[in-house]
Amino acid sequence: MSEEFEYHPELGRKVPVGEIDRELRRLWAEDDARTNASLINLAIYTERRGALVENSQAIRELTREHACRALLIGINREAPEASIEAWITAHCHLLNGQKAVCCEQLAFALKGRATGRLRNTVFAHLNSDLPLTFWWQGELSPIFTERLYSLVDRFILDSSEWADPVSSFARVHEAAAQSDELIIQDLSWTRSYQFRVSVAALFDDPVASAGLSSISKVEIVHHPKHRMAALQLLAWLSVQARWRPGMELSLADARRTDETEGFSFESREGVAVVASLRASESSAPLGNLSLEGEGLKVEVHREAGSDRLSRRLDAPGHKVETHGPVNSDDSLGLVGEQLSRGGKNSLYRKILPRFLTMLSEHDWHESGS
Repeated sequence: MSEEFEYHPELGRKVPVGEIDRELRRLWAEDDARTNASLINLAIYTERRGALVENSQAIRELTREHACRALLIGINREAPEASIEAWITAHCHLLNGQKAVCCEQLAFALKGRATGRLRNTVFAHLNSDLPLTFWWQGELSPIFTERLYSLVDRFILDSSEWADPVSSFARVHEAAAQSDELIIQDLSWTRSYQFRVSVAALFDDPVASAGLSSISKVEIVHHPKHRMAALQLLAWLSVQARWRPGMELSLADARRTDETEGFSFESREGVAVVASLRASESSAPLGNLSLEGEGLKVEVHREAGSDRLSRRLDAPGHKVETHGPVNSDDSLGLVGEQLSRGGKNSLYRKILPRFLTMLSEHDWHESGS
């Protein structure tokens, strides 16, 4: 792994692992005009070859708004021999056009068995006074264990990258159950944020609020890569509306086409609610959410590439149309949004059991088709 990084300027100065602290002091002593700033530890973990350089560029962007000590971790678990190499640099941004405010970056390339070295060597260079936000990129691997996540305050993942979300989410759910303090933030959940805000805003309208009990049909359109975001949006909607899981749909209903899947619920008033998720290559990550009841239609829509959402409420004698912002389409922008909002993400924990049930039930339908 290391050959492609040794002279790459983005990673900075290559240093012996045992001399990182001394080299960092030397780095700051070289320029008195720079001020070191950190509010969190931010670690980015990847097992994808070449991603260390990309992640250094990502840290350069994130530190424009979020002061941190950054740890970049790249691991080749399949390498036959164990080794670890390190680089240090600082990302600096001018403050009021004058003094540079800088954030430290430590990059580590590990080969071979890494669990002990990750905890004992890499994490030894965390700023112990600051919380740890850990951004895991790609599939979960055997590195994701209690020995890792017990050290983490905020764990960021992107379930849209997973080939086997059922088993991966089972491991995430286990981690959440073991630690009430662990804040889990799925970028798929972040992708639905402005849709959720828009739905809540529309149902603040007294006409929509009065018609909520009559809702009997829900449709969500999503890009095929972002089914997790659509499922989590539906889980949120059903939990917040206090819909109970309904009778299982027949296989024909649940899989009407290769692009559509169905779910059923029952409202507190006993109304049957049929929900469908439809994948479309031309859709934004989340393209459309519509809810229909007796004489009422509520819709949130986004065209692919658009920088705004449209919100519509249509009822007899009452029509409302407004617009709202959108979430970023790229992972880096979504991480920045998460860091800006912070919070405990308790709502995600609330909807997680419903989401996992829906996810596993669909998995059963697919295996039986």
